Amino acid sequence: MTTYRDRADAGRVLADRLTALVGAPDVVVLGLVRGGMPVARVVAERLGAPLDVLVVRKLGMPWAREVAFGAVGPGGVQVLNDVVASRLSSDDIAEVNHRELAELERRERLYRGNRPPLDLTDRTAVIVDDGLATGATARAAVEVVRRLGARRVVVAVPVGAQEAYELLAAEADQVICAQRPPEFGAVSVYYDDFHEVSDDEVSEALTATA
Repeated sequence: MTTYRDRADAGRVLADRLTALVGAPDVVVLGLVRGGMPVARVVAERLGAPLDVLVVRKLGMPWAREVAFGAVGPGGVQVLNDVVASRLSSDDIAEVNHRELAELERRERLYRGNRPPLDLTDRTAVIVDDGLATGATARAAVEVVRRLGARRVVVAVPVGAQEAYELLAAEADQVICAQRPPEFGAVSVYYDDFHEVSDDEVSEALTATA
């Protein structure tokens, strides 16, 4: 098992797996907030591609928020898992959706500032996170960016569980995962420094690569 010093170190390793995209004019790198942004920042710099922020909020069951029945993304995009969502009333779904949409909009205002709305029409979207545990957020992100017009969707992570990798490989056009340990555990295990990424860190990454 190889550990990364921090998310920037992981970004450098990941960028080495993405050299085929260097200089491609249609590529945009999307950091999943918040943990994916420091990784995505390095990837974008190495690829010479623009960096943007992707805010995706999972819709969690009211009695177990870690169990997702869907997700919301920019531009009013909503993705529902019909099998799980069928266990909820329309009022429950509306309440959770309202709460998470409000938080998504708050973060969008905070991070994007005066940046225009995310438009991925005919772009190659490279979704970057710091790791894949269940892959639920990344899978929702794939659906969100497709609905935002992406022509090709690549998911790139420094480390991930094999099961999550396989699930994503069936949905994204390409999945780059630098490490897939047989016994995964938690993403934090693979980093010496796995501090909680702050809002300021996200904003600074966007400003630095603008």
